[in-house]
Amino acid sequence: PGLLIVDEEHDASYKQQDGFRYSARDLAVWRARELDIPLVLGSATPALESVENARSGRYARLVLAERAGAAGQPSVHLIDVRIHLPRDGLTQPLLAAIRRHLDADGQALIFLNRRGYAPTLVCVGCGEVIGCERCDARMVLHQQRARISCHHCGTDRSVPVDCPKCHGELRPVGQGTERIEQALTREFPDYALERIDRDTTRRRGEIERRLERVHKLEARLLLGTQMLTKGHDFPGVTLVGIVDVDQGLFGTDFRTAERLAQTFIQVAGRAGRADRPGEVYLQTLFPDHPLLRVLLGQGYGAFAALALEERQRAGWPPWSSIALVRAEAPERQPVFAFLEAAAACARAAAPAGLRVLGPAAAPMERRAGRFRGQLLLQADLRRDLQRFLPAFRAGIAALSSQRHVRWSLDVDPSELF
Repeated sequence: PGLLIVDEEHDASYKQQDGFRYSARDLAVWRARELDIPLVLGSATPALESVENARSGRYARLVLAERAGAAGQPSVHLIDVRIHLPRDGLTQPLLAAIRRHLDADGQALIFLNRRGYAPTLVCVGCGEVIGCERCDARMVLHQQRARISCHHCGTDRSVPVDCPKCHGELRPVGQGTERIEQALTREFPDYALERIDRDTTRRRGEIERRLERVHKLEARLLLGTQMLTKGHDFPGVTLVGIVDVDQGLFGTDFRTAERLAQTFIQVAGRAGRADRPGEVYLQTLFPDHPLLRVLLGQGYGAFAALALEERQRAGWPPWSSIALVRAEAPERQPVFAFLEAAAACARAAAPAGLRVLGPAAAPMERRAGRFRGQLLLQADLRRDLQRFLPAFRAGIAALSSQRHVRWSLDVDPSELF
């Protein structure tokens, strides 16, 4: 090859999460260097590591300053849900904006990255939350199928009639795309709606059929999850509504805010792609959140600069290199026996500048009936981590405790889970 191109280089799906763990983007960088050919990393929302590589001169930065064709940047509006209380997840300002765009022959795209009817079933009597028996997670209500499901392990059963503890009434709390679809159909009965998520597109060819209806303007309302944010062009969409932006403001992973910003830019970019101006409405409980304000007021570049400052103060990549030892087993004790032994091996041989953090439980400790833990290795210099890992991996592979767990070593993990 004479040229390598990695489109949407920031996307987490480039990282293989099981088996042989590698990043296709990073492999492309390495291969381009070995072949001495140009590499193009394309993204409207580049990974913060790529932003820093461009700032430091390792990468040449090329900017597309204008949108394709006659499209302009959409205007963005924040809706404070502390003031405008939502009904079934939708506030009156958002509903009014949807109606205004539909009346002007536009299409509206509503985004919520949560499928099902409601993420939680709660007893109004004792407060019991219906959880998964195999995971540290709640069961999601799918009302159309009259089932509750765990979106982590796949456990699926009929909706309980009442609370298993006190026999009180169970009430759905929160919103998923199924509930938003019901609310939009009630508010706009004269307009066809297409919902695109994993539940509605299981059958072969279903997503193509639904997208065709949208492109032909047979469906004026479009509702979906992150499936809608990648690679789709909807010229008729003039309004984008993001139902719950707060999902990405707080999280256990240091990349949570970065992924929120990337998702927002990708979703907002669906609005006003033709010759008609676009609008974006975001519903949030935290309209004054500093990262959100910078992102909306100054754009992704300013957000990236601020986020990189935070990363530098905390010592997270790209200001350090990390590797993660993960372990899981049907019982908790073997997991932490192995990780404690692995930590002892690491601390005994760690060079200066390499830190061993943990072991600690995974953010979701029990998943699919297995207990999970992890050990984080963090080095100021990548070469120190690279020199350390081969001997460390051989050492933990020789531990007797490793026979009782399933373990892996992930260099540059894309998620800490």
